[in-house]
Amino acid sequence: MAVGLWGLLGRLPPQPFPSGSHSFPSASQCPQPFSIGSQSFPSVSQCPQISHNSQSLPGYSHSFPSVSQCPQPFSSGSLLLPKDSQSLPGGSQSLPSGSQCPSDRLGAAALWVLAQLMLAEAAEQCLPGHSFETLWVMLEQDRVLHVELHHPEKRNAMNMAFWREMVECFQDIGQDSSCCAIVISGAGKIFTAGIDLMGMGSEFTMVEGEDRARKAWNLRRKICEYQETFSVLEKCPKPVIAAVHGAYVGTGVDLISACDICYCAQDAWFPGEDRWEVDIGLVADVGTLQHLPKIMGSQSLINELAFTAHKMMAPEAQSSSLVSRVFADKETLLQGALEVATTIAARSPVAVQGTKVNLLCSRDHPVPKSLRYVANWNMSMLQTEDILKSVQVVMEKKGPEDVPFSKL
Repeated sequence: MAVGLWGLLGRLPPQPFPSGSHSFPSASQCPQPFSIGSQSFPSVSQCPQISHNSQSLPGYSHSFPSVSQCPQPFSSGSLLLPKDSQSLPGGSQSLPSGSQCPSDRLGAAALWVLAQLMLAEAAEQCLPGHSFETLWVMLEQDRVLHVELHHPEKRNAMNMAFWREMVECFQDIGQDSSCCAIVISGAGKIFTAGIDLMGMGSEFTMVEGEDRARKAWNLRRKICEYQETFSVLEKCPKPVIAAVHGAYVGTGVDLISACDICYCAQDAWFPGEDRWEVDIGLVADVGTLQHLPKIMGSQSLINELAFTAHKMMAPEAQSSSLVSRVFADKETLLQGALEVATTIAARSPVAVQGTKVNLLCSRDHPVPKSLRYVANWNMSMLQTEDILKSVQVVMEKKGPEDVPFSKL
């Protein structure tokens, strides 16, 4: 996964070290020394007295030597421990620092590496093909994907990689027939700090071109590319639920306004001291000014927000229809969003995805044209077997979750 192994350790459940099933060879069994600098381990073939099955992880060909083979002390930096923690997954076991427990240092290091390898293997098996630098894609429920903005050390600021990976991610998910609904959230204390101005300032101030016309042409092309980062949420046929906590600043509003459903925690707010685009001399150009008038009921409030960027808290966001539900905290927010996503995913994908397409059509077109569109749509989609299956479970007094709908 793009977030790295420490992200996996923080999300996946701890993998216990089976009692008695793994032991470490003594110095006499493995003549090859353990290298601290390279983090290499002697292979099983170098230890003839040891069984491959009892000494190595499945799929891996390396076992771990005893402390007596390593005269160099173990230091927390040699295995890239995070700065704020020396704990194994779950927090129940901790690794000694370079100055503690000399006789146990290598044993702790070996256990830590063992846990890393096991969890990395489990994560790769979870969602192969969804690997990004700034996004973490997880299968939370059956047919429900959870996409997390995962750059918490930068408050999930939207850097160059993010703008590219959002398009790649949701284009992939849109073609993934095993996914029927999506929840998008942010890692860390806030949802997002908006655009990464420090990392992306040169994108707009140093535009290539021999004259002003060519520079303008190239700049317009870039703006259109960035618009696609959030337009892809609408184009994805699967319903997308935004679960917002903490601040959602600047382009964070563009993101959530492109989602189909938006929930927030009680602590959610925008834009506050970080402001909207208007406070840094920009006209918002990736979706906010186009979406909000069709989401919020008051044009006067929309104008006020766009012109002044006043701080809006969760209750006001709900009363103005920017979000439809407010939860007590991030934990209950994610639980509620995933429950709704699971409910959606239990319905016929032909019906759900067709409903999203037609809702967007009715939003952007007059009623007569939208009616003609849905008539054309249903002249083919009404022939789906999902209707007969759904009627049958209703007659049997069962729910949609009992219908074995085919993938779409």
